[in-house]
Amino acid sequence: MDTFLHLLLGDTLSRLVFFPALACLPLLFFRREATRAVKSYALIVSLIELAFGLVYAFGHRTAQGAFSRDLAVEAGGFDWIPSYGIRFELAADGISLPLALLAVFLLPLVVLGSYRGIERHWRGFAASLLLLTSGTLGALFAHDLFLFYIFWEVMLIPMYLIIGIWGGERSVYAAVKFFLFTMAGSLLMLIAILWMASSYQQTAGVWSFSYGDLLSLDLPLSQQLWLFGAFALAFLIKVPIFPLHTWLPDAHVEAPTGGSVLLAGILLKLGTYGFLRFALPFFPHAHREAQPLLLTLALISILYGALVAWVQVDMKKLVAYSSVAHLGFIMLGLLAVDLIAWQGALIQMVNHGLSTGALFLLVGMLYDRRHTKKFADYGGLAKVMPIFAFFLVFSALASVGLPALNGFVGEFLILLGAYRTLPVWAALATLGVVLAAIYLLKMLSEILWGPLNHEENQGLRDLSPREIITLVPLCVLMLWIGVAPSRFLEASKPALEKTLNLYQERVAAPPATSPTLLDRAQVAATEAGR
Repeated sequence: MDTFLHLLLGDTLSRLVFFPALACLPLLFFRREATRAVKSYALIVSLIELAFGLVYAFGHRTAQGAFSRDLAVEAGGFDWIPSYGIRFELAADGISLPLALLAVFLLPLVVLGSYRGIERHWRGFAASLLLLTSGTLGALFAHDLFLFYIFWEVMLIPMYLIIGIWGGERSVYAAVKFFLFTMAGSLLMLIAILWMASSYQQTAGVWSFSYGDLLSLDLPLSQQLWLFGAFALAFLIKVPIFPLHTWLPDAHVEAPTGGSVLLAGILLKLGTYGFLRFALPFFPHAHREAQPLLLTLALISILYGALVAWVQVDMKKLVAYSSVAHLGFIMLGLLAVDLIAWQGALIQMVNHGLSTGALFLLVGMLYDRRHTKKFADYGGLAKVMPIFAFFLVFSALASVGLPALNGFVGEFLILLGAYRTLPVWAALATLGVVLAAIYLLKMLSEILWGPLNHEENQGLRDLSPREIITLVPLCVLMLWIGVAPSRFLEASKPALEKTLNLYQERVAAPPATSPTLLDRAQVAATEAGR
């Protein structure tokens, strides 16, 4: 207990992970009707958490401005379940820190953006946001695979509540569907983790769930294939990739605005992060075997997501299906196993959180005024809401990949890196960029331009100062990444290089061979003789 308190009080990852969860306790003492006080408290806590994240990140940069190349294990970890080698151990590097910063950056914006949209049970809503943040950060920083699984499951509960309690008319259906899909994949991943820990115990004589220990396992290809399948299924459901994506549109459409922002902004990236952190380094030979299938699914996701978004008549559904296409691009970059493509995939994880987060916030702000998300109910809003029109155009163009904005950097690097190893797949995926421009420009045309189609739109008020403050930080980062991408790319390059080198070294060595029945009989006879 003393060790845990020391970790929380110091400038550590533990403080960053557990501060939001501990900040939920004072919410119990707020009166139910004290909505304004709860909103202010949640905003203050989220800003403090953002400050903790910035202090930690900038305090752990090298002289060249890069994050750690190695997984820097936090000092002071302790044995949690010693008999099975399970430790509470956190670590961070240049792959996990950008996504963690994205999570803590989005939190205060979600709180601000929900001031008007969430009208009841603000104590529970604030607690759900804070617990979700702790679960997300814990999954990003866990250095023990059992601990990673615990945090992975913790994320489900607050998001389930956010969708189910504060969502739309079919919120319970969407929440249950989200929970069942994610849980199904998670259970298979748990079985795979236990199998790996058991294999390590048979090899080393002791139990361990440590990332480094399990990474040292040399498994036969037959075992790698089904273990890779279990991990990949859990991560691909979270991404989600076609045809495992069907829970996502329902979850996005029914979730409140804040839930959609966090779901698209950070939770989906836990799937791509898990693929990069675990599935590829642990099972490189299995990945090589499954690469054609995974590339096919990624390409289908890019084109299918874009085509379905094109025919939508609902703004939120359009943005939801655009996420399927964008995450397909990220998966293409990861599957290319190329440093440039991986740099593009990682920065595109951040880019998607910014641009799609902004689009969901804007859709929510418009819905708060008109209580409809249908294109047909709008038209000509640029005349009555020029500030709203500016932010919508800016965010849509960033999502399209306009040069000088963040989306261009990520998509260009993914396609460039993928072309070096997968030229045909990269060429086909380029069509997704064209389709993205079509469906997003269609949305802008039908909402902003043309005549004012309805009298209700003529009296709509433009964005309030609070809403502008919510959107400005997102747009500043979109522009900054687009104009000066090297500052963001170089920060994670050493960690990506190390992971790529590790993958290449492991895939160059032949996998272990499965023991024959004769080998097993000889081992059994030797053990019996002892």
